[in-house]
Amino acid sequence: MNLESPANPYAGPERRQHRVYVTRNTEYHFRGQTCVAVRDRKTGHFLPSHLAIQRKLSGGVRYHSNGSAVPCFAPPQVGEALYFEEGREEGRELVTSLCSSIERPEPRCVASYPSP
Repeated sequence: MNLESPANPYAGPERRQHRVYVTRNTEYHFRGQTCVAVRDRKTGHFLPSHLAIQRKLSGGVRYHSNGSAVPCFAPPQVGEALYFEEGREEGRELVTSLCSSIERPEPRCVASYPSP
């Protein structure tokens, strides 16, 4: 992911490790491909027992106008759901609500992530 812009003219490979996928009610915080924290947007509190914690992001789910859902193994984009394959609980896939934005967390937010 390259975030080149007039304010950020760097055109090389993305080196930052942290990103946040924002859905309607929840923020999914990632270090690399692993979800390291989940935060409730209404309360601002981290949810330490959320099923996404310590799971690798498998890709996204695209919804078409006819209602069909198609998994995609590329990183999710805005308008797609996040998809996690089976995790610590066998047979439990996880699909989130649609992603409304992809952001970079502030350093103080990264420092406040709960310990695994």
